[in-house]
Amino acid sequence: MSQLYSSMKPTPMLKDELDIVIPTIRNLDFLEMWRPFFEQYHLIIVQDGDPSRTINIPKGFDYELYNRNDINRILGPKSSCISFKDSACRCFGYMVSKKKYIYTIDDDCFVAKDPSGKDINALEQHIKNLLSPSTPHFFNTLYDPYGDGADFVRGYPFSMREGAITAVSHGLWLNIPDYDAPTQLVKPLERNFRYVDAVMTIPKGTLFPMCGMNLAFDRELIGPAMYFGLMGDGQPIGRYDDMWAGWCVKVICDHMGWGVKTGLPYIWHSKASNPFVNLRKEYNGIFWQEEAIPFFQSVTLPKECDSVQQCYIELAKLVKEKLGKVDPYFIKLADRMVTWIEAWEELNAPKGTETNAPKGKDEKVTE
Repeated sequence: MSQLYSSMKPTPMLKDELDIVIPTIRNLDFLEMWRPFFEQYHLIIVQDGDPSRTINIPKGFDYELYNRNDINRILGPKSSCISFKDSACRCFGYMVSKKKYIYTIDDDCFVAKDPSGKDINALEQHIKNLLSPSTPHFFNTLYDPYGDGADFVRGYPFSMREGAITAVSHGLWLNIPDYDAPTQLVKPLERNFRYVDAVMTIPKGTLFPMCGMNLAFDRELIGPAMYFGLMGDGQPIGRYDDMWAGWCVKVICDHMGWGVKTGLPYIWHSKASNPFVNLRKEYNGIFWQEEAIPFFQSVTLPKECDSVQQCYIELAKLVKEKLGKVDPYFIKLADRMVTWIEAWEELNAPKGTETNAPKGKDEKVTE
């Protein structure tokens, strides 16, 4: 009996309420490293690129695998809103998930170690971030007051200590920093080995560059705004997918009174992408962001917008009106933002009213 008990694995947090979404073009050998932390969760794998290519996934994981053919079959004409040959395709996984929470990670992200040498359970820390309140309306100088060993500092209003609902947990990376191409080119050998033991809430009214390689969010709360835009094949821009989503999400979270946290947990980013390829992808974005960021900083959503979908549709209108003057790409992007919401609502209709329930190409059961 004692041997049987010792072999039983403890049930991880939110086991039946969270999906892990992974975009990929390659075999997912990296999952072996994450097995102690991911094995009991359900995975949604979005295969980018050639749909005829076979992706090898280690045994023992419970997963759904979708490729471009599946996306086209499930969404029909609305599949035009999902990027091709770009990691932005991951947002399709957000759409077909039926769980409350999402954690998304890139396939070149490995398990990091804390300063004591212990493996970091990144998913567990994200869950702790999401399940505790945020402080977007008043900054706590001792970082997250809801974390272990911390509290509200002197002078923090007692009337605000209940905090706000946390919608997003944005994790960081050791080793290869998430730099843009020009910074990569001038600092090719720079690595990040600074482990900062801190989580903080990004203040209301402040934007941030969201990175999608180590990210968790409350899908039921903010999921409809987590659209990673039109990037990659056939588009004049790449590598701005997560940042576009982050700007939209932050504006909507500020409007709705929700919080966004950044800091812990860390993952180990193992591979630096080619800076010359990145520069080609980012070239337009480097110019356009100088127009896009002031636009998002100045956006005010109407008080009548009381759902994320309403906020996002309104934001799409403003993108077309204001950023459409910068480049016609933004007119197309705004149209696809609306398409995304339409597709989201079709696949996430109330129970009993579904018209097109998604079915994965391949579904595995934990062995």
